[in-house]
Amino acid sequence: MFERTRLGAMLRAGTENPKLLQAFGVNVPVMITLTYGFGVALAGVAGVLAAPVMQINPLMGSNLLNIVFAVVVIGGLGSIMGAIVTGLALGLLEGLTKVFYPEASTVVVFIVMAIVLLMRPAGLFGKEK
Repeated sequence: MFERTRLGAMLRAGTENPKLLQAFGVNVPVMITLTYGFGVALAGVAGVLAAPVMQINPLMGSNLLNIVFAVVVIGGLGSIMGAIVTGLALGLLEGLTKVFYPEASTVVVFIVMAIVLLMRPAGLFGKEK
C-alpha cells in the first residue's frame, strides 16, 4: 500500500517534506492524525483478538518488543517488505529452535541480528546511504 498507491505516496511525502505537500493542497495534520488513528485501531483489534488467548495486563506484549526491534533492524529500517520477510523467517527459526534446543530460543534471534549487522549494516533489505 505504501509503495504503489496514491495514499502511500502522500504519506511518504508527508513524512519527508510536509510543507511541500501542504502546498499541493493536502491537509497534512489531518492525514497524519487519521493514519495514527488507523494504527491505534489496529492495535485495539489486536488486543481484542489476543484477549481470549492471553492474560490481559498493562505490560501485555512487552516481551515481544525486543524481538520486534530485531526484526526491524535485520529487515532494514524503512523496508516494509524486509520486516515481513524477516518476521516470517525469524518466527520459523525461533520455532524450530524451541523444538530442538529450547534454552537458546530467545538468544538465536539476537545472534542472527549480530551476524546480519556485521555483514550488512543497513539490514537485509535496507539501502545504504
